This record gives sequence, structure tokens and C-alpha cells, in this order.
Amino acid sequence: MPDEHVSSDASGSERSALDTGMVPLGERALRSILGHVIAVGDEAETTYLEVKSGLDVKSKIGTAKVAKFLLGAANRRPHEAARHFHGYAVLVIGAEKGKASGVGRGAEAHELEDRLRPYLGPQFPAFEFGRIGVGADKEVLFVIAQPPQEGQMIFPCHKNFQGEDRRDNLEDGAIYVRGTSNTRPARSGEVLALVERARGGGKPPIDLEVEVLGSISRIYRVEETLESMRDCEEEQFSKQPEPAEDAFALATLRLASVFGSSGALSAKDREEALVAWRSGRTEHLAKGREHFLGVALLGAGVRVVSRDRFVAKPHLIVTFHGCELLDHLDPDDADFEKAIEPVLRPQDPFQPAFDYSTLRPLPRDYPVAWSNRGGDAEVMLTPESFRPNVPWTSDQDDYVITTRDPQASSVEVTWALTEDGNDAVTSGEFRVPTGELIDAADLFKAVFLSGD
Repeated sequence: MPDEHVSSDASGSERSALDTGMVPLGERALRSILGHVIAVGDEAETTYLEVKSGLDVKSKIGTAKVAKFLLGAANRRPHEAARHFHGYAVLVIGAEKGKASGVGRGAEAHELEDRLRPYLGPQFPAFEFGRIGVGADKEVLFVIAQPPQEGQMIFPCHKNFQGEDRRDNLEDGAIYVRGTSNTRPARSGEVLALVERARGGGKPPIDLEVEVLGSISRIYRVEETLESMRDCEEEQFSKQPEPAEDAFALATLRLASVFGSSGALSAKDREEALVAWRSGRTEHLAKGREHFLGVALLGAGVRVVSRDRFVAKPHLIVTFHGCELLDHLDPDDADFEKAIEPVLRPQDPFQPAFDYSTLRPLPRDYPVAWSNRGGDAEVMLTPESFRPNVPWTSDQDDYVITTRDPQASSVEVTWALTEDGNDAVTSGEFRVPTGELIDAADLFKAVFLSGD
């Protein structure tokens, strides 16, 4: 099986060897492909590589050309496609022989996908995008088609397009394939070969490896520690001096109280403040616990590997039995008054009433979500795909995991996976050892009181 594509220009003075045994994903691989295109230009075009020197992907003609390439790439025969780039195919936009001029920045992947969908249809396999900047406002774009699979359906075009050049036309219902250097309508033999591909027994079963990254924490005496600190807060508040009795001094202290001095309160005001504070005990403890554990404990994540199988638009639910999930917070954001609600908070008129630091905005289509369900913790993963034998890893700054039973030396983890266009459910289970048992009092002191 060849794994190197060698080309030269007409004079034979320039040669470029492209390693087609690599997976064309990641910046290093894309830069290698770009270098090859710059070296040989249009001669780089093959069944697995197409080049467009200048193409506005936001235009109708640009969208149609990208759709035509993807349709042709999807209608390849798996054993032939696997000879190069592990079956992937790449469209390079913004490069030619001798230079990479790029195209204008600002092409968003989700917007291009929305424009392509009418041509590709609802069951078209996933594809990916890459980009390399070539200037302040230019970039080279890469559209990367997934390897075709035995058992896949034939992918016809779903929409007509009429361009100024008839070679750019697309016809609703037509089947396009990749030729040696272009995409064209399929011939009868190629259609029959695709029919045989569709009869190929379907996709192989999913073989998934799921691994937990980071620690599942064991911590005890959390509520006891927080209650003890609340007792200290109440005691300190009760020891604060009573206000002066003369009117001028009292008015001065009341003005100071606007900026946070609880010493300006009368005995009655102080008692009312304590009553209100005590009535919020349950809510204060819950919020304090979330902040304490969020900043104090290490985050966790999930690593997934799909063995020899591409999984399109997976929906993976990982359940940690007998566990709890809390938002992971930056340790630098540790705030004693968020862990232990003060009897009176400073009231700065120049500060907003809402604490915006509690917001955790996530990017659009963020592939990780987490929640607690009953006595278990669930993590939902929805990445664009799981590539064959390529690890997919979630970040370890999303959430922390704790066992509900501090004495548990391990926890049971189960998972269930579904993929787009497949009704089958794949599941598995394993056990994960827990971390070292932590005394909440020691942890609280280390996080909030070590600098005192």
C-alpha cells in the first residue's frame, strides 16, 4: 500500500514528497499538506486531495463546490480510500503553487455546515474543518472528509445548483464520485460498486474504552467543618462593640455601615441581623459547600477511545454511582465569605448587587454537561465524533467528583452510548479507585486560612 505521493513541476527542478500514511488532522499534518500544495500546485490533486486557490465559502458557488467535494469523498470505496490518509480526504482552500494567499477570515464551521446541509442531506456523515493563518486577515481552510465505511449508504446530492461554468453544476439525485483529480458524476460501474458497499454488512460493532481522569475525592466532616466556622462567625459578630450613644457618633457609624461596618448596628439591629442570618442556614451551607469543594478539590475528566470504528455524533452518558458532581472552580478564586456567609456583607454602593463571578459561560455546542440524578452523578459527552483509535479527552476543569460514602475505596462507573443514525445502544461498566481520605477541616484551613 503506497504511503508517499511524489510530484515534480514541468521542469523537474522541484520535488515534494507527501506522507500519505498520516492521519490529516492537527496543525502539523495540515502544514505538511499545505507545504506539498505550495510545492506542486494543482499536481497535488488526487482522489484524496483537492485544491482551490481562491474560493469564497460564504458564496453560493463556494458552498456548492465544497458540497461537491464532500459528496465525492463520501462515495469512495473503503478499501481504495484506506490506501492514503487512513481513508480521509482533504480539500485545501486558499493555496496554489508557490504561495498560500489564503482566504478572508471569518468562515465559521457551523455556518458553513448549515449552508451545506441542503446539498448533503440529513444522513450525511460528519466532516471536519481546519485552518492555518497566513496573515492578519487571511487563512488557509481545510475541509476534511471522514473515511468511507463498508455498509454505508450511497450519498446522492439533494439540491440543484446552476453555476456559470457547467462543471460546477449540481443535480438533485445525482451521485458524485472522486476521479483522479476532480469530482464528477458516477458511471454505471461505480454506482454498482457503491451498491455493493452498502451491502457490506453494516458498520462493525462499537468497541469503546472509557477511562476516568483525575481523582474521585473522598472527604469527610464537611458539614461539621462549615457549621464550626459558622459558629465562629456568629461568635465574632457577637463580640463586636456596641455603637456610641450620642447622635452625631451614631449617625457617623451608620454612614460607615453602608460601606461594611457591622459595628454601627444597635443591639436590636444586631439581633435582627442574626435572626435573618440563622434563617438562611440551609441555603448558606449549600452554597458554602459548593464553593469550598469547588475551589479545594482537583477536577476530573473522561478519556474515550473507539477501537477501529468511527462514531458519528456520539451521545455518551457516564454514570458515577454513589457520587456527587460540583462545578470545578479556579483555586485562585477561593473566597472565605463565599464559603462562610457573613452575618452582614459589606454593602458597597459602587459594586453590582449580582455576583457575576458565579457565572460559568460555556462555548456554543460545548460537548460536556454534568448533573446529579438521585444518588448518582452523570456526565454527558456529545463531541462531534470519536475517531478510530484516536483518544478524545474532556477538560479536567469542568467538575469535581466526590463519593457520597467517604469510606468507599472504589466506585462503580457505567456508561451508555448511542450514535447518530444508529438505534443500537452500547454500554459498559468498570470500577474506579477513590482518592485518599481527606479531613474537611484540614482542607478548609489549607485553602482559606493558611495565609492568616
